[in-house]
Amino acid sequence: MLKSIVTIAVLGGSAAAACAQSGVTTYGVLDAGVVGEGGCVNGCTTRVGSGIASTSRIGIHGSEALGQNTSAIFGLETEMRLDTGRAAGREQEKDERLEHQAWVGLSGEFGAITIGRQYNLQYLALTDVADPFKGGTAGSASNLIGGPRRTDNGVQYYKIFPNGFEGGVSWAARDLDTSPAGRAWGMTVGLSSGPLTVRAAHRNQNAVRVNLNSKTSNDTNSKNSIVAANLRLGWGTAYAAYSMSRGLASSPLFNPDNPYAAGIARTPSSNSRDVLFGFAIPVDHSITLLTSYIRKNDRDLANQDANQMAIGASYSVSRRTDFYAAYSHIRNRNGAGYTVGNASAPGSGNKAFNVGMRHAF
Repeated sequence: MLKSIVTIAVLGGSAAAACAQSGVTTYGVLDAGVVGEGGCVNGCTTRVGSGIASTSRIGIHGSEALGQNTSAIFGLETEMRLDTGRAAGREQEKDERLEHQAWVGLSGEFGAITIGRQYNLQYLALTDVADPFKGGTAGSASNLIGGPRRTDNGVQYYKIFPNGFEGGVSWAARDLDTSPAGRAWGMTVGLSSGPLTVRAAHRNQNAVRVNLNSKTSNDTNSKNSIVAANLRLGWGTAYAAYSMSRGLASSPLFNPDNPYAAGIARTPSSNSRDVLFGFAIPVDHSITLLTSYIRKNDRDLANQDANQMAIGASYSVSRRTDFYAAYSHIRNRNGAGYTVGNASAPGSGNKAFNVGMRHAF
């Protein structure tokens, strides 16, 4: 699976050999397929989609050796849609920013510190460690487990230790005013020991002040915590996670790419405990079967629980090209409105089927 830019930065900064190199690397992912949905409120469609298993994107990252085992590092990454040929975000919002990441920093034996738009540590723990679908296709764990994917105006520090431990912290602010609204902080610790990988992460965000009615206003905070693990066995890999999501901005229905618009939350879910179990089972050197089950326990008075069951498969024809298929169904209770999305779209119905092709370069 493709590594995140944060991981690339950390690995590039933790090895002395990498610090001695300078250069710029261009990379990308081209992903497209067919998405069929069911259980939609306003009617379902079958359509061509882009970025289903992994968001289609183009990026560059590089480093320059500064001496004393220290390097300057940077990364720029933007999403593009293969179904329309346009950059993501420009179709509706006329937004010309880099949708994924844009950061610069330093790396060395001390670890890596980066500044800019970056992935959240809690989201990386979920997708990199706990989710057998790695945040993509209809089986994405992000359909039910909350937490925004990225944060603007962020500062992150991360270090991988020789004994297998790793850890990081993050802080971010919003360009709104001098109030704490929109500020966020996070932390993560992890251990990789033989076949076992365990990582814990927490993210706390002070949401932007919203007017709940004409006479009151509130600061709605979100808190997302997760413990994620996977264990490589002789027959495959087992995945598990336990997540706590609290606050109006903590639910996937809150719109994970716009976590500051608290007034548009579609359900009152603000307190849940989520459990994930999954497996990735290689059949041979090309075919891998995937499955996961997520139980979302809503602790609000509305008791809007949800369960997701997902199955999928990938067929690798080379180290950079694969075909995939996945199906997922969410059972919503008591008026919950969770939908089956994928790596690039939130989805419109409570079930979906994907089939597509992905190529990395």
